[in-house]
Amino acid sequence: MRIADLFADGEPVFSFEFSPPKTDKGFESLFRTIADLKKLDPGFVSVTWGAGGSTRRKTVELVARIQRETGLTAMAHLTCVGSDRDEIAEILDRIAAEGIENVLPLRGDPPLDQPDFRPVEGGFRYASELLEFIHSRWSFCTPAACYPETHQEAESPEADLRNLVRKVEAGAEFLITQLFFDNADYFAFCERARAAGIRVPIVPGIMPITSSVNVPRIARMCGSRVPAELQDAVDAAAGERDRVDAVGVEWATLQCRELLERRAPGIHFYTLNKSPATRRIHEALFPE
Repeated sequence: MRIADLFADGEPVFSFEFSPPKTDKGFESLFRTIADLKKLDPGFVSVTWGAGGSTRRKTVELVARIQRETGLTAMAHLTCVGSDRDEIAEILDRIAAEGIENVLPLRGDPPLDQPDFRPVEGGFRYASELLEFIHSRWSFCTPAACYPETHQEAESPEADLRNLVRKVEAGAEFLITQLFFDNADYFAFCERARAAGIRVPIVPGIMPITSSVNVPRIARMCGSRVPAELQDAVDAAAGERDRVDAVGVEWATLQCRELLERRAPGIHFYTLNKSPATRRIHEALFPE
């Protein structure tokens, strides 16, 4: 199933993002999570490439296993980090051989010991270059990432938007946003993207806060602003996990409800390999 086709009928598409675990026990736990979330009938799931490309072999193996064992449509992330074009070609050949039809090309984050992104010799500097390479030889369905609050390394919102236009021109069939906590940022971004000529679906990415420490830290790493009202509520619940979870689920549910009411093409949930928060949001949106 080519994921872009799921958006054709105008119905919202729900999807979940996972990361390859580092241990066998982690894989067992992840597949319990996937089995739990499969009951929500997602349009697709995606699997990250890992910081610095550290889990690339596991990514392909996990995506293939998900499709083979669960029947869910799975998408592999692929970054420019640490690989030249020959190595990336080998990876893409392997992905295709596994029957995977969807690949999310990303520039990727540099390794922790490398503050600035530097492509390897013979590699790619930008996601748009990786997109062009993929479409020169393969027939994958390819989305792209976008940043409602502007990529942290972009010179300006305008420059970031120009880069996004290049991604779409290079073959991005739909877009998935970085996580955000203020819907106004998403809607304003969509307006600017449409004004720039971008017509592909722009899927909002949502991560419910489930920790008073970890998720706000991830938000800072991603350049995502936590509204003061949400931060105050999280701070007031700090030290009580159930209360923090409740705050995060309530806020994300309100986000999702407004996004769907205003006809967002779907919701992409950043799950952190756990199901309870995402499941509770879905249940609140669609009570039986």
